[in-house]
Amino acid sequence: MAAMAQDNKAALIKQFIDIQRPGIESLARGLVEQSSAPIAQAGSQYLQTQVPEAKRESAAKAADAELKKYFDDAYPVVRDKAVQLAPGALTPLLEQNFSEDELKQLLAWINSPLSKKYQDLNPKMQTALTEKLVAETRGSIEPKMRALDTNVAKALGAPTDGGQGSAPAKAPAKAPAKK
Repeated sequence: MAAMAQDNKAALIKQFIDIQRPGIESLARGLVEQSSAPIAQAGSQYLQTQVPEAKRESAAKAADAELKKYFDDAYPVVRDKAVQLAPGALTPLLEQNFSEDELKQLLAWINSPLSKKYQDLNPKMQTALTEKLVAETRGSIEPKMRALDTNVAKALGAPTDGGQGSAPAKAPAKAPAKK
């Protein structure tokens, strides 16, 4: 009887992990995008401050092509490895923290119309909060970011031109979209 209950629980866990695959793939996408973000940001900064204006558009296109090539090459590797590792990483946590009945309830919730409605609305809620937060904090954060930009440039021995030599730092308009 215990073996059958364990088999049922294992099947429920497998079903849960299968349902989570889009989220696992999204996690992989985010990691790949995050890994290239500092390079993209430094490239953009360099483009705006060091590349003659007449060459910026072609240089930006070339850099964007390299970033896309990196993503197209790296994402399938990270995605496939995440999907492969998920059962081994998640199964013990699910086994330890959920009973068979709780897993049934969790799966029923995830598959429910209410859960789907919430999942569809969640990105809009995050965007709404992010936009309000940025608008409310921009006035106090932008001066701090400009000071940080100048102070980092000074710490690195880079010319600051009274704050004019580097691209002005800005608060993000909105958080990156969750995919």
